[in-house]
Amino acid sequence: MRRRILLDTGPLVAFLNRRDRYRTWASDRLAQIEPPLDTCEAVLSEACYLLRGLSGGPAAVLALVERGLLRVTFRLADEAPAVRKLMRRYADLPMSLADACLVRLAELETESAVLTLDHHFTIYRVRGRQALPAILPEKS
Repeated sequence: MRRRILLDTGPLVAFLNRRDRYRTWASDRLAQIEPPLDTCEAVLSEACYLLRGLSGGPAAVLALVERGLLRVTFRLADEAPAVRKLMRRYADLPMSLADACLVRLAELETESAVLTLDHHFTIYRVRGRQALPAILPEKS
């Protein structure tokens, strides 16, 4: 069984923004992963917001979904109690809605790893105490 890759906002934004300092890292990682990557609507919303000043930025995010490269497999309406519990558990970080949705998605998809720039993912745990596999750049 192939490991499912869950995509966070940071690498998505870096991939689409040529001036992002993580652009090369994100492009290299994404080139190594067979699509589709799974994500959630909160990640897409964050990415569209962060790319709003980039000509065609939000449209490029949606084009990745339309082309089937990104797949929205998470339904917040079904998982709201679990997401709320995660956000309460990690309130001291604080945990964003997108992070909580990805952690919950990782709980549901046991063979998964999160592609992220956010080192908070090294703190988050799934199913109680299991470290969440994360694909991260080296700390600088």
